[in-house]
Amino acid sequence: MFIFDAHLDLSMNAMEWNRDLTLAVPEIREREAGKTDKPDRGKNMVSLPAMREGNIGLCVATQIARYVKKENRLPGWHSQHQAWAQTQGQLAWYKSMEKACEMVQIKNLNDMESHLALWQTDQSNKPIGFILSLEGADSIVDLDYLEQSYESGLRAIGPAHYGPGVYAYGTDSVGGIGAKGKELLKKIEELNLILDATHLCDMSFWESMKVYNGPVWASHNNCRKLVDHNRQFSDEQIKELIQRKAVIGVVLDAWMMVPNWVRGKSTPKDMGVTLEIMIDNIDHICQLAGNTDHVGIGTDLDGGYGLEQSPADMDTIADLQKVPDLLKKRGYSQTDIDKIMNLNFLNFLRRVWA
Repeated sequence: MFIFDAHLDLSMNAMEWNRDLTLAVPEIREREAGKTDKPDRGKNMVSLPAMREGNIGLCVATQIARYVKKENRLPGWHSQHQAWAQTQGQLAWYKSMEKACEMVQIKNLNDMESHLALWQTDQSNKPIGFILSLEGADSIVDLDYLEQSYESGLRAIGPAHYGPGVYAYGTDSVGGIGAKGKELLKKIEELNLILDATHLCDMSFWESMKVYNGPVWASHNNCRKLVDHNRQFSDEQIKELIQRKAVIGVVLDAWMMVPNWVRGKSTPKDMGVTLEIMIDNIDHICQLAGNTDHVGIGTDLDGGYGLEQSPADMDTIADLQKVPDLLKKRGYSQTDIDKIMNLNFLNFLRRVWA
């Protein structure tokens, strides 16, 4: 099946992890063998060939660079201008992948439909389509920078990532959006960018919903009902997104799939982390919605972790092809499976970009 993945940090892996994503996953792992500077060295899950193998022809691909104030102990850049420069380096990598015919940027409906038609052919080595998203808005020095990003093809944006941000508060922090956040949301709506509600803390989430009237999705979120942590969405938040015609991409980071995960100690096998838990989250969202129209896939399989923190029944991202059979075994029809694997996000974009 053709798969739409709503969240991959491809440029971060290329630029900060120094991974040549044009190589097969085993080649990348071999090159990283023995390195310890990152917890997932030699265990990566994602490369462009692996995506082709898994028929994952279209994704939402991020730029990401957090700005941290002196008192913030999270890793990040020490000025917004440095964060901006980092995202522009990441953008340059995407552009270089386009020139190499490895990827192609999708900016509008015509781009998307042409790309989908290409992926229905038998042509080999087809480019991976990507929709550019900004994970955390700290690098937007002022709103002129957001307009510049839009001109460069940015089509989705999350106001916050982890901790306190310039425009909103993210995971593991508490706070609202403030005047700057409201100005950002107004500009997002004006540009018809997609607001990515992922990572907003509860207070920032609800304040954003009060003032924002444009398109919204959650690229990579699971259900708080299954893992009780502020990183997941409560049933009330999921219902709010459903009411706004959003789509929620279910994520495959192990600590968001099972309770009591201990980073660096727990293992997917010991904790029983499999793709079945992905189906549990999909099913919970469908039950809240009363249909299959508001859930998709947003794996985050390259979000700073690899095999050590991914479902035990996966070796690479290509193993997403196991998901349709798992859904079928749970009683989902082929029509429903098509929606979850690609159509819900595609139809969302058709509506927003029409």
